[in-house]
Amino acid sequence: MSDESTLNILRIDSRRDNIRQAMDRLRRRLSFPGNVVSQAGRQRTVEIFGEPLSPAEVVERICRDVAREGLPAVLDYSARIDRAELSAETIRVEPDELARAHAAADPELLEAVRSVAARIRAFQEAILHTDVWVQRPGGYLRQRYRPLGRVGICVPGGAAAYPSTVLMTAVPAQVAGARQLAVVAPPTKFGSYNIDLLATCHELGVDEVYRLGGAQAVAALAYGVEGVPRVDKIVGPGNLFVALAKRQVYGEVDIDSIAGPSEVVVIVDDSTRPRYTAYDLMAQAEHAPGASILIGWDEDVLEAVVAEIGRALAAVERGELARESLEDFGAVILARDREEACRLTDEIAPEHLHIATADAESLAERIHHAGAIFLGNYTPVALGDYAAGPSHVLPTSGTARFASGLSANDFLRSGSILCFDRSGMMEMARDVEVLATKEGLTAHRASVTVRKENP
Repeated sequence: MSDESTLNILRIDSRRDNIRQAMDRLRRRLSFPGNVVSQAGRQRTVEIFGEPLSPAEVVERICRDVAREGLPAVLDYSARIDRAELSAETIRVEPDELARAHAAADPELLEAVRSVAARIRAFQEAILHTDVWVQRPGGYLRQRYRPLGRVGICVPGGAAAYPSTVLMTAVPAQVAGARQLAVVAPPTKFGSYNIDLLATCHELGVDEVYRLGGAQAVAALAYGVEGVPRVDKIVGPGNLFVALAKRQVYGEVDIDSIAGPSEVVVIVDDSTRPRYTAYDLMAQAEHAPGASILIGWDEDVLEAVVAEIGRALAAVERGELARESLEDFGAVILARDREEACRLTDEIAPEHLHIATADAESLAERIHHAGAIFLGNYTPVALGDYAAGPSHVLPTSGTARFASGLSANDFLRSGSILCFDRSGMMEMARDVEVLATKEGLTAHRASVTVRKENP
């Protein structure tokens, strides 16, 4: 492949490079950066904590202090980290402030929120688990589903406002029947002081919103502090410290995932529109960081896409940030053929997979590991991010090998119910007695044997 490009992006040629070593390097780039922080971040950590703690150590300390001290620790860290002077009376956004934001919001935004919420609701209702009954001789088995009582939702608010995150987390939880939703967003102009975000919460009927961000927000939700009751599950994206905090509190509460940088793999052939694909790759890269991987078996097609990116970067608002992400976390992979392209994609196990080829449906059936799959030239990832119906909270960093995207079913608890009469018990009694005897659990065996006697 030619080295002449305005974009200094990693190139991998499976016909020339050691593909195993190249893929290992790529996976390391895409892995969850548990202790990677910038020089500015390290300096800020010393300013706040008085010593050069790693991100994991920072999170451990915050969570420990919140668990021990409650709200005073949360307020202290909000002041030190977010420079926000909050109190027990001001951390919660009052209902009348939510209503005022809704009244002042752009009507076009509210119309879009209603339309998207309806699509999400329709899809999530269609996939929602329902109780299952299995009849057996002398009785029945039942798998029962019940909604979680209380859910915490993390909404980012550092570089931009994200009403879409509220939609993609709150609506599935509401479909499942979760009774209480608590939204936390950092005390910034893009977070809990953002009119669009607050208006979206009000439109969806979410009236519990807190001006809290970072690890201290996650800890407050997990342990419960004055004015913020503990939740059963925490969902939603966030920065490195939010991700590490979710990992720290898992077990106290459930979580959706430990998310790394957003990522996309796009598979292309000679039917692909290079200009479309250029914007698909830039769309992930503008998350900054965001990983964008282009895979194909036609070198000319790959070069055409890279050339389009070089021309298009100047046309998008976050073009320079997107360029940095493409050069730091992106890759262009020339595969030998379709089969190798599918195999390499499965190894990456991307958060988003866009198959922009003529035989997209056929290729999708060959690939097992992806958070969400988008088929054809007219299904950009942005449809899933904003409007289609499945949640955009998806597994990253290769965890699509074993993890799934967020859905209404993640807000349900399942449990089994068993009911048998004497004849049904007798049908299984001998099996229980044999196994219990082998394991030396004679009381287990006797609990069945005693019931075999004539009543």
